[in-house]
This record gives sequence, C-alpha cells and structure tokens, in this order.
Amino acid sequence: MGIFDGLKRDKTTEETIASNENEEEKQLENRETPEEPEDFSELDAENAEITEREVNHVIQEVEPRKIKSFSEKKPVKHTIGQTKVLAIINQKGGVGKSTTAINLAAALGDMKKQVLLIDLDPQGNSSSGLGIEKNQVNHCVYDVLLNGVLIEEVIIPDVCDGLDLIPATINLAGAEVELVSEMARENRLKDAVGSLRGKYDYIFIDCPPSLGLLTVNALVAADKLLIPIQCEFYALEGVTKLLDSMKRVKNILNPRLDIFGVLLTMYDSRTTLSRQVSDEVRGYFGKGVFKTIIPRSVKLSEAPSFGQPITEYDPSGKGAQSYIDLAKEVVSRG
Repeated sequence: MGIFDGLKRDKTTEETIASNENEEEKQLENRETPEEPEDFSELDAENAEITEREVNHVIQEVEPRKIKSFSEKKPVKHTIGQTKVLAIINQKGGVGKSTTAINLAAALGDMKKQVLLIDLDPQGNSSSGLGIEKNQVNHCVYDVLLNGVLIEEVIIPDVCDGLDLIPATINLAGAEVELVSEMARENRLKDAVGSLRGKYDYIFIDCPPSLGLLTVNALVAADKLLIPIQCEFYALEGVTKLLDSMKRVKNILNPRLDIFGVLLTMYDSRTTLSRQVSDEVRGYFGKGVFKTIIPRSVKLSEAPSFGQPITEYDPSGKGAQSYIDLAKEVVSRG
C-alpha cells in the first residue's frame, strides 16, 4: 500500500502543476497587448515628458605655479661648494626618469640644498609635473641651445623650496634636427651650464628616452650619470647601448663622465619578478646600485597631475620617504 500511496501523491502533484500552467496561459491570452507604433515618427514628441537629471562633476583645478624671473630668486643662505651635474638618463621610456628628477630634486631642496632641474625632454614632463603651464613660458631650454638666450633668463626660480627649473616646451621637439647643422653642437648645453657652477649644489638634467643629440649634449655637460631601471622584464635591455654611448663620449668629449648610481624603480615586493630583476641589476652593477629602492605607488603616479612633487602631495607616504632616503644617499656619495 505504501508504494501506491506514493504514486497517488505524485499524480496529484502533476495535476496541480498542469492546472496552474493552464491558468497562466489563459491570463496571458486575456491580457491586452498595447499597440506599438509602426515607427518612431508616430510618437508625440511635443507631449513627451522629458526628465532631466543634474549630474555634478567635481573637477579639482590645479593652480599653475607663479612664474618669476631669475632676478626675483630668494637669496641663498648657505655656502655652495662644488656643483655636481648629474644626468638622469635611460634610453628606455617609462622607467621613472622624470619622476625621479622631480622628486629627488625636491627632496634635496627640502634638505636646504640649492638644486636646478633642467628639463631636456621634449615631452616636458618635469615642467608640467612641477605645475608649470607651458603656454605661459616665454623661453625654454630650446632657446638656450639654439637661439643664444642666456641660461639665467630661462630659469624659473623657487618652483619649490630650494628648487629652480629650466622648462621644456614643444619647441624642443625640433632641436634634434636643427642641431645637426650647428657648430659645436655637442657642447651647447655644457657651455650654458658652465656659468651656473658655484650657484647650485646639484644640477639635474632630465634626459629624453633616446640617444640623439639632446642626450649627447647631456652626456657632455654632466659630471656623472644617474640611471633609473624599472623592475620589470627587459630591465637591462638597452642599458648596454647606453653604456657604449657613455664610453664613446667619455673617450672623445667628456673624460670625467662616469656612473654616479643606478636606481631601481617601480619595485613591487609582492612579485617574484621584481626581486629577480633587483638581484640581476645588483649582480651587474654591484655597489653602484643605490640601497634605496623606489616602490610602485599610486601616489607617485598621481602627484604630477597636481603639479607637485611627492614630498608636497603625500609627504608621509612610502613614495615620499623613499625619495627622502635617496636624497640622503646622494648626499652621502658626495
């Protein structure tokens, strides 16, 4: 009997389901379907109700830094010794050259050093990263190289504490071609920078990601090179060509040229790749690699859009602390 009772219950359940389905079908058949217009032209556009919604976009405007002349520069309160000219260079793009140039210069300025940053990259990232509106710049480094403008007339003083800037504009993009036909083309920047020795503790040159005439000018003008290397795959690719170029310039044009230090940038401690690249670079350059490592940081990426170095934008963050540590290490190397 128990088996047949189960069969009866199953049959009753099936009948109930079938009954419910029939009722749903009847309701669908009886439901009135609204007539749709054959095309959109039949719609009454005049009587259509339009709902407007206000969307508030909060856009934070960054005020450009005031551009002063060199004559308005604040007086230097300490005795300046021998000026060190360092070219921040790597022919590979996206390795943190401009980020390092801006933030290392600002960190040294906070340490009461007098620093000049020369933006030699036609992209002008160091200039915009420090809040300089390029359309407000009367003269840039292009005018120094090709138009005979005195370098003091191009300097924008006191961009940050202790930091002056020689900006770059889009005009610099044509300098590579125009320098080809010029006399003493490799020495243009060296001759201009020579008059500034003794006025700054450090002069940094932010080089373009190439080995053209602008970079050659930086190699001739610099005392030593600071090479940022990204902790990514192919980190050492192209560095050998840079070293070959350095050797040629050293043998022919600038006998004092040497490597000041190699800086590991965009380091991510969570990845095995970053650690492997770090070990590989340290194995290749030895003690030439800085102990300080620049971490991958969102704040470091955001700071240029606000026209501020990381020491102003996020002074307590790990990015700022890493560049402060690097500045101390640069000073300790002499």
